[in-house]
Amino acid sequence: MDNNFPLDPKSGDDNTTERKERQPGLFSRWTTALLGMGLGESLLRASTNILSVIAILIVIGLVQMFTRQGAFNVGGTAAQAAGPTEAAVATESAPLPTDLGSISISRLAQIHTMIPSRPRQDITQYTVQAGDTIIGIADKFGLQPKTIFAANYDLLQDNPHYLQPNQVLRILPVDGVYWEYLGGIPFSGWADYFKVKPEDILNYPANHIEAATVGDPANANIPKGTWLIVPGGEYQYHVPGQVPLGITRSNPASAQVGGLGACPAITGGAIGWDTFVYPTAKHTLSGFDYSTKTNHLGIDLAGNLGDNVMATDNGVVVYAGWNDYGYGNMIMIDHGTGYQSLYGHLSQIFVSCGQSVNQGQTIGAVGSTGRSSGPHLHFEIRTMSTVINPWDVLPPP
Repeated sequence: MDNNFPLDPKSGDDNTTERKERQPGLFSRWTTALLGMGLGESLLRASTNILSVIAILIVIGLVQMFTRQGAFNVGGTAAQAAGPTEAAVATESAPLPTDLGSISISRLAQIHTMIPSRPRQDITQYTVQAGDTIIGIADKFGLQPKTIFAANYDLLQDNPHYLQPNQVLRILPVDGVYWEYLGGIPFSGWADYFKVKPEDILNYPANHIEAATVGDPANANIPKGTWLIVPGGEYQYHVPGQVPLGITRSNPASAQVGGLGACPAITGGAIGWDTFVYPTAKHTLSGFDYSTKTNHLGIDLAGNLGDNVMATDNGVVVYAGWNDYGYGNMIMIDHGTGYQSLYGHLSQIFVSCGQSVNQGQTIGAVGSTGRSSGPHLHFEIRTMSTVINPWDVLPPP
């Protein structure tokens, strides 16, 4: 069969029209030409960059539009309340935030809680640090330096050079005095020594005194040995050798050793701290040691003729003079704490009956009087019932 069909004139016109429509446009021809010239890759990169710039510009425009709209909504109420003029000024002077998340109410963060300063109610303790001074410690707690001394006489003895690191000081809540009441005198007389009224002490909360148990303030029922804060109490510094407040003893003190130097019963005088120091500068033996087997109830401390002999603790002299029982020139001190100390073979005696002495105060001189083979100090510590070994109460040599 012949497959060549004659062309229909009408159909031929349609094909011509279709070919015309299929001819490439100007952009296609221009693109084809550029590709033919080898510029296709450059054209692609340029198109990409142009599209990126256009996208960025669109995003910026949208952000600015939403920012202006948000600022108007947030500031609208304040601007309306302030009036048109003030609103315009406020809008001009305050730059608008560019971050939508920052349009919020801000609040300052308080990192530290402020605790108001409250007065201390009781005695506190402070451990002395290297470099501390009495004045510095007093300033730290808002007190007078004298109050530091008045609460720590046993450690400082009114001498700033006695302040040492690691000491634990008592810190009073107020300026005043901290002292032990040992009875023997009316409470009103004890308070008068510090120039305060008994009620000032009895009513002070930090003393924790039950009003119902006090009775008459002038003769207050305060147990002996009670330490009391004396708020506003006047404290007198003690010079070397001066004894702190003397307390009248309820039981008169008498020497446990009789002899020519024995004193009449003493009803007043200083009270000891119940601690002991060496009575000589040398802390070694020069003769016999304490021994119950040989009936040598003391220690013979080394010393040269005329060396100082010091009181081992505060107290009152109950014997000062010659003794016929081998001690020679002898001193005895009653410490008011249940102890008496004895100092024998002295070459000189510097104290007299009834005199109050301070711990460490010079009371005599080393000698070799009485039954002695050479200069030394015979030293004893006695209780009401026995003579104890001094090494048991003295600090290490």
